Amino acid sequence: MSVSSSTKKRVLLIEDEEALRLFIGDSLRSEGYEVEDAGDGIAGLARATQPVSLSSPPVDLIILDIMLPGKDGFEVCRGLRAAGRAMPVLMLTARTRSEDAVSGLGMGADDYVTKPFNMGELMARVAALLRRAGANAAPAADIYEFGSVHVDLRGTEVTRHGKVVDLSAREFQLLRFLIEHRGETLTRDVLLRDVWGYGAAIQTRTVDMRIANLRQQLEDDPREPKFILTVQGLGYKFRAEQ
Repeated sequence: MSVSSSTKKRVLLIEDEEALRLFIGDSLRSEGYEVEDAGDGIAGLARATQPVSLSSPPVDLIILDIMLPGKDGFEVCRGLRAAGRAMPVLMLTARTRSEDAVSGLGMGADDYVTKPFNMGELMARVAALLRRAGANAAPAADIYEFGSVHVDLRGTEVTRHGKVVDLSAREFQLLRFLIEHRGETLTRDVLLRDVWGYGAAIQTRTVDMRIANLRQQLEDDPREPKFILTVQGLGYKFRAEQ
């Protein structure tokens, strides 16, 4: 997967086991994320709570091991929330210590994965937490309008020139995702993973066909779309009306 630098999410990985830290970090980078890491809880908490600046960009998500030197994962999580940091936290816990997961969630963690874990599952959890965080941070209005199109996100109804547009459930989900991520370049892989579901056995051509149908239904000139744009070599972008 490849994403443009302007849409990359930054993940802070706090893990003391160097081999695992390198493995997870490389896997995240291959999925298009920016990654920073820390080998102990003190350094990790310090980075996560730094004021945002050019040299310290915001952290979008934290992957946090529980068993850490300096400060353990519980202390780090408590410190994050006490400092007002609301980014999602995904905890890593040993399979034999399932009570840690419950404790972590009670201290403000958003999800957990038990070791040893499947890397595909970890990537799916990361993507899901970032989607949820984006929706919570900037929830889409129930009603969204562009051109002559009126989208009722809660009522799952789309009209154009006052007439109901007959979209399939998947097409509506795709349109919702485009609207919620307007201005971002979305690769076909991202759309397949986040709209069709991670690991779905669907070809990228399916995305192109659904996009073409949305344009046919919603654009004044599907051959020269104003809103659902193609970004050559990357994917698609929904452009909000100015």
